[in-house]
Amino acid sequence: MILSLLMITLPKIKTIIQPANSQMTIEERIAGFATLGQQLRELPATTKDDLFARAGNRNPWFTPDNITLALTGIGQFLDHDTLTNWLNRYSLTNEAKNIGLVMAGNIPLVGFHDFMSVLLAGHRAHIKLSSQDNVLPTAVIDLLLTINPAFAGQIHIVDLLPKLEAVIATGSDNSARYFKKYFRDIPHIIRQNRTSAAVIDGTETAAELQLLGNDIFSFFGLGCRNVAKIFIPKGYDINLIAEALQGFAEVGNHAKYFNNYEYNKAIYLVNKVPHYDTGFVLFKEDQALASPLAVVYYEEYDTIDGLHDTLQLHRDKLQCIVSKTEPGQPTVAFGQAQLPAIDDYADGVDTMAFLTQL
Repeated sequence: MILSLLMITLPKIKTIIQPANSQMTIEERIAGFATLGQQLRELPATTKDDLFARAGNRNPWFTPDNITLALTGIGQFLDHDTLTNWLNRYSLTNEAKNIGLVMAGNIPLVGFHDFMSVLLAGHRAHIKLSSQDNVLPTAVIDLLLTINPAFAGQIHIVDLLPKLEAVIATGSDNSARYFKKYFRDIPHIIRQNRTSAAVIDGTETAAELQLLGNDIFSFFGLGCRNVAKIFIPKGYDINLIAEALQGFAEVGNHAKYFNNYEYNKAIYLVNKVPHYDTGFVLFKEDQALASPLAVVYYEEYDTIDGLHDTLQLHRDKLQCIVSKTEPGQPTVAFGQAQLPAIDDYADGVDTMAFLTQL
């Protein structure tokens, strides 16, 4: 079973491996990624149309808007000064190691930060792409190799991971158990299911609640940074949020999303489960953190101090918290959940520190 997770044959993709002539300097690597950022931000319309169409054919969840959002998130930190200031915090080594990357495919280019970190740290990336997201990473890698072919010595796309010195793997809670067992003898970062929450204090404006819609509906709610649970003050009218989100009704035009909405709605109606129906998303009072697709859970709290204890209890399952108040943990502003900073690490694990301390 463990081996089967690592031996899935991927569709044929362009061969990009070339012999590298020499070890690149950190300045060359930074310059390469900074140029990559510029070129991604300036992709010609015809290139975008072709790339987006191929990615969407592979994975219907990857709409042009969602791919554009993913590229925007990446582009904001692919800047020479941002990269330099970030890397100046670490002691980089010239000793290249073989790092395995097992990438997820739930949202476009979700594994890019790990890929970038491995290369900037000077290591060799052995990448096992998700079958749900192999078009976009391959295109980005091709572009990076066009910018500087010397990166080829650090990049290997594989069907079966070779002998490794460390690994970063992302998957479900179930696959994470197998990854932890399989890679138990080498340094590893194993990521599993997480979700995000929002904290409402009752002073939010309609504009702020509308921004919350970006945190809920971007990528159709499939990412770990998507808000799936909202904590509201006791007595707060959930209709205020539901009404503010009406501008996102177009998500219901996506067939796969709408199928999930109708399925969950039918379950609630048949079982007489109380819920609020907006016509494109369901609100249900529930203490759980992770809600089904097209459903947002909400839960009342008495005091911020009491909520702090609840959030602390679930800190290992929360990727980020969206709020204008401070519930005892770091927060991000409304509408910014899908635009993490370069050092806003997944699961709170400093990927670059891991890679530079091997």
